[in-house]
Amino acid sequence: MANFQFTAQTAFYRGKVRDVYTIKNDLLVMVASDRISAFDVILPEPVPFKGQVLNQIAAYMLNATSDICPNWLLSVPAPHVSIGKKCIPFKIEMVVRGNLTGHAWRTYSSGLRTLCGVALPDGLKENDYFPTPIITPTTKASEGHDEDISKEGILARELATPEEWLQLEQLALKLFARGKEIAAKRGLILVDTKYEFGKIGDTIYLMDEIHTPDSSRYFYAEGFGERQARGEKQKQLSKEFVREWLIANHFMGKEGQTVPAMTPEWIDTISKRYIELYEQVTGSRFVPEKLSDEETRLRVEKALAAL
Repeated sequence: MANFQFTAQTAFYRGKVRDVYTIKNDLLVMVASDRISAFDVILPEPVPFKGQVLNQIAAYMLNATSDICPNWLLSVPAPHVSIGKKCIPFKIEMVVRGNLTGHAWRTYSSGLRTLCGVALPDGLKENDYFPTPIITPTTKASEGHDEDISKEGILARELATPEEWLQLEQLALKLFARGKEIAAKRGLILVDTKYEFGKIGDTIYLMDEIHTPDSSRYFYAEGFGERQARGEKQKQLSKEFVREWLIANHFMGKEGQTVPAMTPEWIDTISKRYIELYEQVTGSRFVPEKLSDEETRLRVEKALAAL
């Protein structure tokens, strides 16, 4: 993936899946790559069209939730590129969970009944609904693994003030409710997701991606109850199937573990699952579009000039 140099660029940062260019210290150009990460490790092979899927779902969802919370997005000049406002980020990921799945289930099945300071009720099976959605925040690590943290830990470490935390909590739950509404119309259940927030002045903004397969987990609603009653695995659209494949191949991002080889067939499967999720979530047919680096650069420069 190209390293661009844009007019008035002041900084560059390469994340796990995005390349972020700062313009004049007040705008960000986010280029969504086809890199894929799991357990905070970038896997060795790119997944075709993954960047476009992530970018376009995020733009769709940011537009669909802008009445709840202002967000950073200003322009989508290319299928895999977004331009938006630079915020001062909270070093927290607001993870909202509607069902006992993934990391929450792994914690619960180990016998623990609290997660991030939140009490978990007894008697739940994997994928059961919580009585009400819960927030299980993590710290936003610049390197390495994000770590679970409680509300009390956030306040003690001054990652947010009590007033800011209350706002973040309310916004995250409202956004999750909207995400569940959108998913339900498409025959899906939004199971869990994460939100990132930042500030410009005194205003809190929603940042980064939202309700994408990298930040969220979806189940198919049809047959959910029957599968739960029979104790079967749920049919899902998310990146969890990649994590499950890694776990089955003895990799969880721990020291000394080796990432398993990714065959062309497996990479193609991942790509098709991402495209399936795009079409299911948005109700639109996915139109793959591959731009040259030069065409991407020109589109971004044109969009920046218009802002």
